[in-house]
Amino acid sequence: MTRRSRLIALTVLAAVTLSGCATVGKINPFGGKSKHKEVAEGTRIDVVVADQSLQVADTLKGADFFLPAPAAVDSWPLPGRSPEQSTENVAADLNLSVAWRHGFGEGSGRSAHVTAPPIMADGKIFVMDGEARVSAIDAKSGHQVWRTDMRPTEDKRDKQAFGGGLAYADGKVYVSSGYRLVAQLDASSGAVGWRTRTEQPVHAAPTAVAGRVMVVSIDNTLLTFDAASGAPGWNYQALTEPARLIGASSPAVSGDTVVASFGSGELVALHVANGNDLWNEALSRASRTNALSEIRDIPGRPVIYQGDVFAVSHSGVLAATDLRTGQARWTLPVVGMTSPLPAGDVVYVVAKSGQVICAARESGLIYWIQDLNAAVKKGKKKGGFLGVGARRTTRPLWSSPLLVNNQLLVAGTTGEMVSLNAKTGAVDRRVKLGSSVLIGPIAAGGTVYVVTDKADLIALR
Repeated sequence: MTRRSRLIALTVLAAVTLSGCATVGKINPFGGKSKHKEVAEGTRIDVVVADQSLQVADTLKGADFFLPAPAAVDSWPLPGRSPEQSTENVAADLNLSVAWRHGFGEGSGRSAHVTAPPIMADGKIFVMDGEARVSAIDAKSGHQVWRTDMRPTEDKRDKQAFGGGLAYADGKVYVSSGYRLVAQLDASSGAVGWRTRTEQPVHAAPTAVAGRVMVVSIDNTLLTFDAASGAPGWNYQALTEPARLIGASSPAVSGDTVVASFGSGELVALHVANGNDLWNEALSRASRTNALSEIRDIPGRPVIYQGDVFAVSHSGVLAATDLRTGQARWTLPVVGMTSPLPAGDVVYVVAKSGQVICAARESGLIYWIQDLNAAVKKGKKKGGFLGVGARRTTRPLWSSPLLVNNQLLVAGTTGEMVSLNAKTGAVDRRVKLGSSVLIGPIAAGGTVYVVTDKADLIALR
């Protein structure tokens, strides 16, 4: 089975499961009866009208815009670097030659899936493989410093699971896992400080900030824990959904506000101190034409930038939302599974179709669109003999973007990284990585780091 086939086969997951195993096959959201109660459509408001389309604005064709100057970054402690899950223009060497490659465990396959974005702190890159083994890798040499197996041994129900992620704060690495746990490790040794079991598997990476660890479980519950002890704090339950995507997002925090996204398509702002809700927006499009488009999940991280929240849903909405009021400032019809990247005057987003879109941050008007899959004809048969044994081509998927030295870096299931001119969208370079990539790259200490589906960590300098 190809990686793409595995991805499609595992796209739909149960939002609630009775065991720690995050498996599929027990629910068919596209037909038959479901045991889950359906939420009334009246509880969601479509924010993108049916006839809205993606077009470059005539007034912005060829126009220049402001981007922040590249700035040195020495650490990347959270999946999106900062508590706001936001980073602008990172200074790094764009020669993009492979400095080293380190395999850190079980890659993606039939039962294991590498979903954790890498993080970097204290001169080490922290990664987690498809079977919840956490490794610390020396950022300069690529040598393993320590490795800790987070698979539970006390519960026989937890024999197979996947998902989760990592966060760093104050010398500790915080781990979430599909094995129904959240834990704290010492960043220097990998020793377990505490381990707290959760009712449901966790496919999202945690956010650690201000003495709290926050993470979203697969039943659409935002969980919080005390960072020092692991004691559970307040929870927030969003609408439940019978199906969602493999990926899941990490909450974004700005001041006393946390913004989380859920498989229900809800974007919710809450008080950090007590979980009281401030506002709730549903990113849903009016015209959904097939079963997959009914999945309203927001698998990419919401990003807080300059007083706005940027998020994109699988059901076809990219929205800029006022952080204080929850009012949508503008929307675009983008089907996405990645995290937007606002920087300066613009916001970049990678659509599921392979389109990289650069839109004005204030208005949503589009500067440019670059289709990375333009040469791929979806559904065209290739291979075989006289039509026998031929298989249909499928469009590659691309990661969340990273802005480095005014270049936009995007990696894909093609096994390559593409460098785009951030001002024009022109493709400047393609770098072979040797393996499929779905997790967005990070950059720190002048180096770009990429995690592949085969559980390889690649340093590019």
